Amino acid sequence: MENIKTTVSIPEQGLEREAVLEELRRRKAGDPDYRAPRTFSLVYYMGEEHTQFIQEAYNLYFSENALNPTAFKSLKNLEHEVVRMGVDLLHGGETAVGTMTSGGTESCLLAVKTWRDYGRAKHPLNRKPEMILADSGHVAWEKAAQYFDVTPIRVPVGPDFRMDVEGVRKKINRHTILIVASAPDYPHGMIDPIEALGALAQEKNVPLHVDACLGGFLLPFIEAAGTPLPLWDFRVPGVRSISADVHKYGFSAKGASLILYRDMDYMEHQFFVSQDWSGGVFLSPGLLGTRPGGAIAAAWASLMGTGKAGFVDHAKRTMETARAFMDGINGIPGLAVLGKPPASIFSYHSTDKDVDIYAVGDQLTERNWHVDRLQRPEALHAMITPRHSRIVDAYLEDLAQGVNTVRAHPELKRQGDAAMYGMISRVPLRGAVRSEVYKMARKMYGPQGLLPGETE
Repeated sequence: MENIKTTVSIPEQGLEREAVLEELRRRKAGDPDYRAPRTFSLVYYMGEEHTQFIQEAYNLYFSENALNPTAFKSLKNLEHEVVRMGVDLLHGGETAVGTMTSGGTESCLLAVKTWRDYGRAKHPLNRKPEMILADSGHVAWEKAAQYFDVTPIRVPVGPDFRMDVEGVRKKINRHTILIVASAPDYPHGMIDPIEALGALAQEKNVPLHVDACLGGFLLPFIEAAGTPLPLWDFRVPGVRSISADVHKYGFSAKGASLILYRDMDYMEHQFFVSQDWSGGVFLSPGLLGTRPGGAIAAAWASLMGTGKAGFVDHAKRTMETARAFMDGINGIPGLAVLGKPPASIFSYHSTDKDVDIYAVGDQLTERNWHVDRLQRPEALHAMITPRHSRIVDAYLEDLAQGVNTVRAHPELKRQGDAAMYGMISRVPLRGAVRSEVYKMARKMYGPQGLLPGETE
């Protein structure tokens, strides 16, 4: 598709609406085809019938605003019911509470803000708060730490790619306000040893948060489908809060996530209240003021319309498909899945020095697959949904061909994205990488809005 000139000002006269819509269709044509499905993250698509259903639910509340819960009371009731469904799913009992958020990142931000303020209330002399998370913990936690002036303390994962409990023990001190575990983590799809971490958190009287943004609406149904899993939710006594995205394996519209707390004594530290503003008394439960009603309604509709039986069926098909992918990848000489992921999120790397995994990623991109690259260790990544069952054989065939091409042409690791990702991953001076990323960001969000590879 030819480049389209960027609009830099509002047109003097409005364009015909069909012309505007056609321009949007044209621009969208070059984006990854998630319906095929040839993407493995970003979009969780359950087909046109489900999409049209949640779109209709979204449109019923398209203009409603959850800023003021007393204005659109039906919207507040919908949010409350989504929260209670999440509490029930994650075994929070009668006391657990929470709110909906705009996505996993907001849920992470709110958790750090809440536990920072809880820590301040309990230990006012702690002016250098720290939080402990694994190297595999999502980068959103690092972002939250930066926003709320909390020092993130990373601990290594063990050989099984799970958080090292003894490593956490060694890092706990009087400044520690929070431990974050994953269920599962994004890079490797592993569930951290949350029962052991919960016992440690109770021993040290430190809150433990479980980041289940990926697994919150998947793991319970995997378990219900008959696959045993370690305990990871509110059944673990040391767990005091959980984040879970509805817009991932809950197959809702973006953005919809939950942040849940074991009881209100914790959650009250999430609230913002201003009593003296000239505009009136103000209460905000989360980061956002205006909150789109459509996302709340679509989340409610997706959960109600799918039901537990539907989600269990999705989980069965997802796991069958994920196992087919992982078995197929392990069967390709030179590739291996990292660890033993218990769910449908995994990564795989090269076991052959003549096969550069980033060059393999380039080969998949040339074959119209959208794949994510990881570092430390260098790997490719996938998150599987039921829709991927249709393309397992095609993906594995293209992957095997890609490996053979890279093995036969070692120069490919010095070309394209492989060269860029390889360089970034292996640069020892990480500050230099950070500086280059800042430069890239300045170009992307500057006056020209240039994406990587584009020139003025």
